[in-house]
Amino acid sequence: MQPLSDLAFGLSVALQPGNALYAVLGCVIGTVVGVLPGIGPIAAVSLLLPGTFGLDATRGVILLGGVYYGAMYGGSTTSILLRIPGEAASVVTCLDGYAMAQKGRAGPALMIAAVGSFVAGTLAVVGLMFLTPALARLALRFGPPEYAALLILGFVAIGYMSGGSMLKALLMAALGLILGTIGIDLSGHQRFTYGVAELGDGIGVVPVAVGLFGLAEILATAGRKLPPKAFAARLRDLPPSAEEWRASAGPIARGTVVGFLIGAVPGPAHIIASFASYALERRLSRHPERFGQGAIEGVAGPEAANNAAAEAAFAPMLALGVPSNAIMAIMMAAMMIHGVTPGPMLLREHPGVFWGFIASMYVGNLVLLILNLPLVGLFATLLRIPYRILYPLIVAFCVLGVYAVNGSVVEVWIMAVMGLAGWALRKLDYEPAPLVIGLVLAPIFEMSLRQSLILSGGSYVIFLQRPLAASLLGLAGGLLLLALVPLVRRLGTAGPSPVA
Repeated sequence: MQPLSDLAFGLSVALQPGNALYAVLGCVIGTVVGVLPGIGPIAAVSLLLPGTFGLDATRGVILLGGVYYGAMYGGSTTSILLRIPGEAASVVTCLDGYAMAQKGRAGPALMIAAVGSFVAGTLAVVGLMFLTPALARLALRFGPPEYAALLILGFVAIGYMSGGSMLKALLMAALGLILGTIGIDLSGHQRFTYGVAELGDGIGVVPVAVGLFGLAEILATAGRKLPPKAFAARLRDLPPSAEEWRASAGPIARGTVVGFLIGAVPGPAHIIASFASYALERRLSRHPERFGQGAIEGVAGPEAANNAAAEAAFAPMLALGVPSNAIMAIMMAAMMIHGVTPGPMLLREHPGVFWGFIASMYVGNLVLLILNLPLVGLFATLLRIPYRILYPLIVAFCVLGVYAVNGSVVEVWIMAVMGLAGWALRKLDYEPAPLVIGLVLAPIFEMSLRQSLILSGGSYVIFLQRPLAASLLGLAGGLLLLALVPLVRRLGTAGPSPVA
């Protein structure tokens, strides 16, 4: 079978000593990031992005991928032991995981979370192995108009699925597109550089991402109080009872399916998936009143769902070149810096990068299972590091990492400005992720749009004359109309204002 032979090729790449080492390193860093509250996988991937420039594309994407799904695993530890989610998708795990810890069942909760994450992550990679090539074959039929329409649909879908204000998400994406126009354009003219030579190549993704997610995260979380009560977990306390295993099997299976299906959709899929899985398990339970009081199903389902969703999110990025969230945008930028463009041609032009990365996920899932069970006590000790020591170190790492990319002080200033902007955006309830996605996709969107208009002699009607492009734009229009439904309902229920 072709997929199995491709997987064997991928394993031959992933198991090369250097690649396997970076897979393990990424998983360890990701687990540490997941355990430490307040940093999060987006900040970690942003901070490590400059560190991948000295690597080849395969090792770079393996390292960043390991950090991403490693953080998904590690986030459950603080949720269960401290009732602090290591990252956003682990918020749901706090509810029943911490309640189990209060009852002396922290060990079984940690083990079910780790096993559920391993099963879901492994099965999601199998699905990714079959789904991504199929999507890539479909995308090969795309011309510039179809690709431009697909990117427009992607922007609208990200705004629709953002969970907050769609208008704010679209404004952030538009701001990212505008920032992406800075620099020398396709015809060789300077745009918005104002005589600053460093802006000739445009605003880099690294200072923007590190500022918006790394520095802003430190500014936003530095003043938070930590809860005083933390539970410990010992190795001999980890095994769940037979009844807990039986109760967890169904939620893990359902969480895997729910997570994978939601994961391929643009937006914060892993967060949505964990909440959807929790709601599903509560709905299916004969005793829904146990949820929130220490139900093992409330740990198993969401943990499986968020890990399946995290790995399914790679499908649109790898096959279509459309990142579904900020982490995918940063990883896409990392690949493009190495001359590897994600999209339909990735499989043909760089099969070693694609299959090596897919196969590395199998290795990474196995490594994470080992890290998150016998070594859980070791990772829990990281929670004792005082934040007055940890945060200055992270800020120093931000500055050094950004400066090391091009030796540019201007980029350090861009990072500082973006850090303050990211902190202000959070206070104003604006999600910065669409801004980074817009910045990454701006050159691709501009090129597709220009090529489309060249083909049509400058007429935008070409987007309506091509059936696939028109269908994609129709879907984008449908999502915009759906977003207006709540507003229309509110206006309808408000009724006419009384006449004085």
